Amino acid sequence: MKAVRFHEYGDPDVLRYEDVEQPVPGAGEVRVRVAATSFNPVDANIRAGFMRGPIPVDLPHTPGIDVAGTVDALGEGVDGIAVGDDVIGFLPMDGTGAAAQYVLAPAEVLTRAPENVPLPDAAALPLVGLTAYQALFEHGKLAAGQRVLINGAGGAVGGYAVQQAKNAGAHVIATAGPRSGEAVRSAGADEVIDHTTTSVTAAVTEPVDLALNLAPVDPSELAALVTLVRPGGALVNTTVWMPAPSDEDRGVRGIDLFVRSDADQLAQLVALIDRGELRVAVAERVPLAELPTLHTRAAEGAVHGKIIVVPSAD
Repeated sequence: MKAVRFHEYGDPDVLRYEDVEQPVPGAGEVRVRVAATSFNPVDANIRAGFMRGPIPVDLPHTPGIDVAGTVDALGEGVDGIAVGDDVIGFLPMDGTGAAAQYVLAPAEVLTRAPENVPLPDAAALPLVGLTAYQALFEHGKLAAGQRVLINGAGGAVGGYAVQQAKNAGAHVIATAGPRSGEAVRSAGADEVIDHTTTSVTAAVTEPVDLALNLAPVDPSELAALVTLVRPGGALVNTTVWMPAPSDEDRGVRGIDLFVRSDADQLAQLVALIDRGELRVAVAERVPLAELPTLHTRAAEGAVHGKIIVVPSAD
């Protein structure tokens, strides 16, 4: 089968589109015929060697944390999944990824694919959708009637965060640039702050219950978000290389989020999609053979929105 792998850490040119042996599922594993994976910035950080501590991988390594596809074979002891099922999942970050025609996945990370979007497009959901869900509800404890500030809402995680917060009955304040402002508003934001022209601290005049930071801001800007949170509230930060500040005097918790795979939470997101309450946005579809070029574009800052990567049917 075809796969994209890197045999050494480095720039995007270490990625190779090559022939590899088709994997055989072991106990508890499922082989998935990949309809698509997606590009996530963490893929580039792993490839460059920046994540060797928290996410050690064996070389050669195939990237691609998200997967959407069809079950092709079952390992021993797998129940509840059948050959022919369409599934999605968030694969182990330190394991072999889905930038290939076939991938092995632990059965417990997979859930039924949504029926209301094309199967390849569903690969845009797992990592970013779960990041938003865990930030808002597992860590942020967001509830109906509360106010949430989503800083950096114009990215892939932000789109899901805005939709999920609005679905939960929250008042959503979002920051975004001119390119993404309208998309953020259409996702359900009650207020949109153009961070290129307006200071967030000046624009938010009433305290929020939860601030969610999705943007690689300066430490001073991250610290300023804490001042916007009411006593007893929380700041959840996804830029884990910069620890979340807190305010112990006012009881404001600072929480660093490192997303994890959770098939039950992913199934809840799939149910929202199938009820028409959560939209999956795909900015671009790229053939698997062009994944090295996509990494180069990302390094140049030329990637906007969620991009899925589609293997050929050969």
